[in-house]
This record gives sequence, C-alpha cells and structure tokens, in this order.
Amino acid sequence: MKIQNSKFIYQNKKGLSVFSLFSFLFFLTSCYSFTGNSLNHEEKTIQIKNFPNNAALVNPTLSQDFSVTLQNRFLQRTALKGAAENPDILVEGEITDYSISPTTISNPVSTAGGNIQAAQNKLTISVKVHYENKKFPEASFDRTYSDEAVFSSDLDINQIETSQVKIVNDRIITKIFNDIVANW
Repeated sequence: MKIQNSKFIYQNKKGLSVFSLFSFLFFLTSCYSFTGNSLNHEEKTIQIKNFPNNAALVNPTLSQDFSVTLQNRFLQRTALKGAAENPDILVEGEITDYSISPTTISNPVSTAGGNIQAAQNKLTISVKVHYENKKFPEASFDRTYSDEAVFSSDLDINQIETSQVKIVNDRIITKIFNDIVANW
C-alpha cells in the first residue's frame, strides 16, 4: 500500500511540475510584448526632426541619411504615426562628431627611409539626442550616442562613405531605438 501511495505522490509532483512550468511560461508571455516594443499604448504619434551635421568634418549626405533612416526605423517597427506638430514623442538632436583617424600603423618594407603608414583607420560618429515623451515625461532623456568602425586604409573615401558610415549609423540608430522603444 505504501508503494502505491508513493507512486501516486510522484505522479502528482510530476503533474504539479508541468503545471508550474506552464504557469511560469504564461507569466513570462504576459510580461513581454512580442511586438518588439514596450512603449505605452497611449503614445500614437512621433516627430523625428532632421539631425544637422555640426561636426568639424562634414560628410555632405550624413545628416539626411541618418535622419531618414532613424525616421524609417520608428515608422516601420512601431505602430507610431508621423506627426508634423504636437507629437506624443519628439526626437531631435545633432551629429556632433564625424572623424576618421589611424588606429594601426605599419612600416612597409618597400618604403625607402621607413615612412610610417596607417594600416587601419577608424571612423567615429557621435550623435546628441533629445527624446521627449509628452505622455510620460519621466521617460524623456538627453544622451549622446557614439559608435565606430575600423577599416583598411586601402579603402578610398567613397567606399568609406557608402559602407562604413552605413554600418556606424545603423548601430547608433539601433541604440537610440532600443533606449526609446524597448527601454533596455
């Protein structure tokens, strides 16, 4: 009789474990929205202003490319609608740094006199962002985002601006998006 009772207790514990697991999974899914964002549902509109390029070194297309890509990220990945005036969310700022600097130096054997040459360069972009949430002012912030990409010194300036700038812009925009939408 005792063996049967222990078998019954084991089966009940097993059933309780399965029930606990499903309860825990249900709890997790209710805590997280699978839409990819955690904005409150009260925000309906967003305005993302143009980010002027105020860096000492000016890339002529950086301001427009950055601003349009940031706008597209929010409009495509959230339910927010663009607004020209009185938005629930306002995002504005400026590009404060755009620089290319050597990171690795090489001494080519074929160079007479051993002239030093850059083997790799680093592109750095910094963006100052003002985020204002009119529905939830406590979520508003002012931050500076920066990222960089290291590339071969063999690339010319046109190759840098078509590939490396896009990479750095995408990383910075992802950080901004996550801080505003996912609140990570």
